[in-house]
Amino acid sequence: MLDNEAFGSFVFYSTLLIIKMYIVAIITGQVRLRKKAFANPEDAMRHGGIAFAREDPDVERCRRAHHNDMENIFPFLFLGAVYSMTEPTLLIARTHFQVFFLGRVVHTVAYLLALKAPTRSLAYIVAQVPCFSMAVQVLIAVASHW
Repeated sequence: MLDNEAFGSFVFYSTLLIIKMYIVAIITGQVRLRKKAFANPEDAMRHGGIAFAREDPDVERCRRAHHNDMENIFPFLFLGAVYSMTEPTLLIARTHFQVFFLGRVVHTVAYLLALKAPTRSLAYIVAQVPCFSMAVQVLIAVASHW
């Protein structure tokens, strides 16, 4: 499968996105520890008492960033994999994957650092363009084989 250069590029950028998601999860845990805001009573008891089983705005911001990643990266993983099988031009495929990756990185940074609007929204839109493009191209490729 990795002989398909478009698929290889997809695997590379997908792996970077998964690593980025792990980093956001680690950041969320670190913010929980720093702010002493735990989701579960057993965790709060381990770190100071039941009073720390609470929500915190900074922790919730991290959680929302992670949730948003799941809402957007998981569909990309499907679309990119199937798109790679349609024998796209390598340069165009790589550009789709790079734009999505960079858009998601900027989106995460904007979310975690609460950057001024519309930074996060623009990053979201930029990342959605290649997904929409890949979806259309997959549908065209599939429809031509019916």
